Amino acid sequence: MGGAAPDGASDAGGAGTAKETTTVGGSTGPDGSVGQGQPVVRGGGRGSNTSRPAAEPSTGGPDRASVDRQGGRPDGQNRPSGNSVGGQNRQGGDTRGNQNRQGGDPDGDQGAQNRQRADQGGDRSGQNRQGGNQQGGNQQGGQNRQGGDPGGDQTGDQDRQAGQDDAGPGNQADPQVQSQGDEETGNRRRRRRGRDRDRRPEQGDDQGPLPEPVAVEGVVDLRDEGYGFLRIAGYLPSRDDAYISVKQARQFGLRKGDTLKGRSRPANRNEKNPALLQIDGVNGGPASGDQPARPDFDDLTPLFPDSPLRLEQPEFPENMTARIIDLLAPIGKGQRGLIVSPPKAGKTTVMKQIVRAVERNHPEVHLIVLLVDERPEEVTDMKRWLINGEVAASTFDRPTEEHIAVAELVIERAKRLVESGKDVVVVLDGITRLARAYNLSAPNGGRTMAGGIDTGALYPPKKFFGAARNVEEGGSLTILATALVETNTRMDEVIFEEFKGTGNMELKLDRRLADRRIFPAIDVDASSTRHEELLYDRKQLQQIYRLRRVLSGLKVDGGSSGAGLEMLTDRLKTFKTNAAFLDEIAKTPSQG
Repeated sequence: MGGAAPDGASDAGGAGTAKETTTVGGSTGPDGSVGQGQPVVRGGGRGSNTSRPAAEPSTGGPDRASVDRQGGRPDGQNRPSGNSVGGQNRQGGDTRGNQNRQGGDPDGDQGAQNRQRADQGGDRSGQNRQGGNQQGGNQQGGQNRQGGDPGGDQTGDQDRQAGQDDAGPGNQADPQVQSQGDEETGNRRRRRRGRDRDRRPEQGDDQGPLPEPVAVEGVVDLRDEGYGFLRIAGYLPSRDDAYISVKQARQFGLRKGDTLKGRSRPANRNEKNPALLQIDGVNGGPASGDQPARPDFDDLTPLFPDSPLRLEQPEFPENMTARIIDLLAPIGKGQRGLIVSPPKAGKTTVMKQIVRAVERNHPEVHLIVLLVDERPEEVTDMKRWLINGEVAASTFDRPTEEHIAVAELVIERAKRLVESGKDVVVVLDGITRLARAYNLSAPNGGRTMAGGIDTGALYPPKKFFGAARNVEEGGSLTILATALVETNTRMDEVIFEEFKGTGNMELKLDRRLADRRIFPAIDVDASSTRHEELLYDRKQLQQIYRLRRVLSGLKVDGGSSGAGLEMLTDRLKTFKTNAAFLDEIAKTPSQG
């Protein structure tokens, strides 16, 4: 078996071919296996690929008896000669054993089975394909189908490196050779692991236990596209807001401003917000696929306010603000009122007295206080002042888009309550700042009014203020908004003039009275309510007319409304209720 090498093996690789012969260890046994001291040719240059027969005799020396890779293979020993471990041919085109389908072995070893087996030791080609070809194996040299290059020198050193990786099942590779050959395989495995690492979280989500749904409750904020979010933390956006799909919004007939109860799941890796899984209740009622039909707010019939919101509290007769408002500028359900105030005239104090009186005297009314572009300490003070009412606020350090978003969500929430037949009171501080925010965010239309106001910037705040109405079908929406004047800003004056004729109630504060420390600094002559006869009975109305004539006379005599306000506050302190005060006026004979 260790005879002379076949003739022509030395020049099969072409002229000038350099071969490097190393001993892997082991000698060739009679059965074709490799023993100690087996020389292995490490490389051959790329020569001409001649198609001479593999069994041609050779006069080469015994050192190339069974290891020459570039010529034919005598006596079928081509497999053990190139296979350093277990008869696996790892070099040149012989990496598939006898898969050389053109030249074949001269002795016909294994016959047609050369295409199925890797060597005479019984290693199957399928195992060689698994161990060698799949792990960076000789896809070019080992699958050489051309008989003219039985040695497969076209792959050169690449075949040697790839062939050493052939450590599949049934192939017991040398540890050193295996460690060298595993570098490329390890790199590929690491690349595969890298790809698997990217997919691992998704597989974990599918295979791992699902997180428990979380109970959520909030206000629905829908977008024009149909989807929306469930605002958990009041009316401002937060990371805990649950995403509402278009299908859910359509299935349950959700509208912007609805209150919703349900359950949500945590956000996935590629999601920003949790997702709403199920809806348990809408607007305090059970949720079902076919919600009962409800009217649209714009289709409701508006009427003049005819049901008064009494602010006087008999248990607190010292609250002069509430008592004076009931006498001079009464508020009804569905009122659209403006509180006109210069800076530092006690506007915030008047607002606080109004909301406290509404909470105590009318617990059936849903109260919402909206603070836009306000100081943070004012927001905290209002939250602590209210008993059951809501506070929706956006401080001055927030962007204008947030001012607008909070205001729009609040008014939509109020509309949904009115659609269900409830009475709602919204106190806005202030309409001037809201108009400023819309002016800053409005697109440049090319046309501006006096003071630098865009022509389209006043429409949204007018729509907000115009939502106040008394509804014939049941329910009402009352809006009391503050407007700033005497700020030495032309913009504020224009905004006030635009809203002056839209309200049906006006409460004006006087800066001069506040400077004299006369509180509440209400201008008793400039404050009034349209169609106040609907809010008083006939007897009280006559007494109110007499009171106004007296106050107007004091203003003419003194040149200021301060005298009339001082007289009114002094007389009210002597009576515990307004009714007793009006009865006293009725007993007084009228003067000319």
